[in-house]
Amino acid sequence: MLPVTSIIAAVLTIIFVRLSFAVIGLRRKNQVGIGSGGHEDLERAIRAQGNFAEYVPFGIILIACLELNGAPWWLVAIPGITLIIGRLIHAVGINEPPPNFNKRVLGMKFTFVTLLSLAALNLGWSLYQLLN
Repeated sequence: MLPVTSIIAAVLTIIFVRLSFAVIGLRRKNQVGIGSGGHEDLERAIRAQGNFAEYVPFGIILIACLELNGAPWWLVAIPGITLIIGRLIHAVGINEPPPNFNKRVLGMKFTFVTLLSLAALNLGWSLYQLLN
């Protein structure tokens, strides 16, 4: 069972669907089938969705691995929550006209620190399990 991963993945999926609906809405509004058609608001929405899709799967995989390997629920939940926070901050920052680079940078810092922490936690927890 992966209850913590399931909750985190569900929340991240809801955010992704919201970002996707934003792209769809702007495509309809601007009558653009592929690409951004030169519309800056659509370009921002596309990148917010794309950036989310590029980073979140690694986080979910690492969170699931940690939980599957028997880490305590809180050790799984904390990085999951920080990943959600980072992705939300980034999405808000990239979608604010003009883009809020401070929020984008902060969101990416949360994301990178979380992913690196998850990699370290997985390495450490796996080695601990192997040696005991």
